[in-house]
Amino acid sequence: MKTNYLLPHKYKVFGWVLLVLGLISGLFLYATDMDPDIIKLNVLSIYNDDSLFTGTEEGWFKIIKNGIVDELSALAIIIGGLLIGFTKEKIEDEFIYQLRTESLVWAIIVNYTILAFAVFFVYDMLFFNVMIFSMFTPLFIFIIRFNFLKLKSTTHDE
Repeated sequence: MKTNYLLPHKYKVFGWVLLVLGLISGLFLYATDMDPDIIKLNVLSIYNDDSLFTGTEEGWFKIIKNGIVDELSALAIIIGGLLIGFTKEKIEDEFIYQLRTESLVWAIIVNYTILAFAVFFVYDMLFFNVMIFSMFTPLFIFIIRFNFLKLKSTTHDE
């Protein structure tokens, strides 16, 4: 089966390493409510409206000093999840393609069902936290469902 959008299988291990490191650091930052200013760098901000707290000018395309640990954690989770989800399996056939497609559709439906529930019943800062987690849940649900169905199909074949 020709799948042009999938990466070679060798990237899957690197994806797992990135995902695990991103999850550990992200959950640590979230659980400890630690200030991510460990690594502060000058970064490009598309729009800066933080002048009340930092004394900087507000406006478009400003260079600001920002802690980037939380951004690095999020990028590790996203890139790791994409590498895991969209690398070829050792045997990539029509059945795997079907499992991948069904898992992706299922993940999107489940994610937006949970998000719709949260829109009606979760408010204030907790809703903001739900929105942060909803950035990552489609990838997590997809990876879990795809690997579960793949494992289930191999155990039934034996």
